[in-house]
Amino acid sequence: MLDLGGVARGSPLDDSFPPPVTSQEVPNGSIFEQPSAGRRIVSGASLISPSSINPPATSKPRVRFAPSPTGFLHVGSARTFIFNWLYARHNGGTMILRLDDTDVERNTDASVNSIFEGLKWLDLGWDEQYKQSERGALHRQTAETIFEKGLAYRDFTPAHMGDSERSGAQGTWLFNPGMRELSRAESDRRAAAGEPFALRFRVPRESTVWGQPPSAVRFAEGKLQVHFTDAVYGEQVKSAADIEDFALLRSDGMPTYHLASCADDADMRISHIIRGQDHLTNTFKHILIFEAAGATPPQFAHLPLLVAPDGTKLSKRRHGPVVSVTTYRDAGFLPEAFINFLCLLGWSPKNDRENMSLQELMDAFSLEGINRSNAVVNFKEPASTPEETFDPKAVWLNSEQIRGLPVEDLTGRLLPIVHAAGFHDTPEEMLRITPLIRERIKLLREVLTAADFFFVDQLPPYDPAELIPQKGDAAMALKVLKRAQEVLPAVEFKHDPLDQALRAAAQGLGVKAGQMFQPIRVAVCGRKNAPPLFETLEVLGKETTLKRIEQAIQKAG
Repeated sequence: MLDLGGVARGSPLDDSFPPPVTSQEVPNGSIFEQPSAGRRIVSGASLISPSSINPPATSKPRVRFAPSPTGFLHVGSARTFIFNWLYARHNGGTMILRLDDTDVERNTDASVNSIFEGLKWLDLGWDEQYKQSERGALHRQTAETIFEKGLAYRDFTPAHMGDSERSGAQGTWLFNPGMRELSRAESDRRAAAGEPFALRFRVPRESTVWGQPPSAVRFAEGKLQVHFTDAVYGEQVKSAADIEDFALLRSDGMPTYHLASCADDADMRISHIIRGQDHLTNTFKHILIFEAAGATPPQFAHLPLLVAPDGTKLSKRRHGPVVSVTTYRDAGFLPEAFINFLCLLGWSPKNDRENMSLQELMDAFSLEGINRSNAVVNFKEPASTPEETFDPKAVWLNSEQIRGLPVEDLTGRLLPIVHAAGFHDTPEEMLRITPLIRERIKLLREVLTAADFFFVDQLPPYDPAELIPQKGDAAMALKVLKRAQEVLPAVEFKHDPLDQALRAAAQGLGVKAGQMFQPIRVAVCGRKNAPPLFETLEVLGKETTLKRIEQAIQKAG
């Protein structure tokens, strides 16, 4: 393990994380190295290029989705990805996927797989991809730049310990004066001796070079304040006196979320940061980091939270799998319908449309359409049916978009579900079944219940009383079935010939057409609620139809 002159020796660093910056990789007078006597300390050259710090005003937007692989892909995270994607595509910009995986203790392969599984299902894609853990040199160099400007300091004490701490307006820890006011010479001496330290941002607390236009840090109402304008929530202000001296580097040399995120955003020339409202308070710290690093802060747009019907924030611990993207996939949602649904949670088009294609969403999307109020995902707890697990609007949108799919497209989506259930219908067979059930399913997986009688050789048991037609009796049911058994062998199994033959048979028996059809429908489908009879018989074929009618006669007799 390299000696970083103050970073804890022997610290466990994940193999995937870049090696710590050495004295050859950082400028003289670095955070980690004591300067030689008499040498003038100068600021190191930043890895963030001038063009990335201040992108041209005419640049097309560059946005990013930066999930942390510490859990499954949450529906709120999916919405953040979708809004970023729509903004980029609407404005001809660039969509970046960055895996913020520097929390090595909490990262898991399962989480990484869940994120990519969910994004693959959404099938939107992205233009550039990065892994934050491979960018450690940039993070340390950014910290170095801020440190050399005197805007960060080494803190050799355990976090939030000591009698001389000061508190903010809410009684929160702000900083340790003994460390903040430690001389550079003493700080260098202790670092050179190998004493572990964290690097903290020196939040401005008095009249300094901060506060001069065009800085976001300026004096107003007699105090130093941090300002930024959010594209959704408008002007945001926080007193610098209420912001703690937050860490940039931990005592093991690893960057904090705040530092790594801002360093990467600046280096990648991110123009707009579109993320959840729960990050709104972090933005004041991020504004400080951007300015300290010499970067122009991006435009921020914070999205309203997704909440449960009781108003609590959606969480797996409290609300279960309904908050996971793959739950919707496995239940049989179309990805485009799921995208449509998530877009309506916190955003609305100008004409209040709801059922929208992906192209229509791209054309209509704007940050101005995002609402400030939290968006409620309506579902029942506990759900008595699988459908109640989901918001009724999501289910409605899915059913509408299922009906709007071409039969060939829908068949291609249903067939893998049928095969996964152990059935072996061919694409040609499924293509004949799909039109009969398209209007009868709301979720793709419902194909297994709506069309099960097409797939099985033997119907499951059913109540013989179901064979009895309305205003009829068991004797009428038996008479109808026997007559069908006599008539159908000579009939061509096409819609019109079947219609004519069975209506004529009903007339000959002196029963209504409906009383003729119901026993046959139950005989071949095993239930009353089924697709249109003649189309069903045509798909089942003569052999299967006659075999099932014979079995029904035995039940009725």
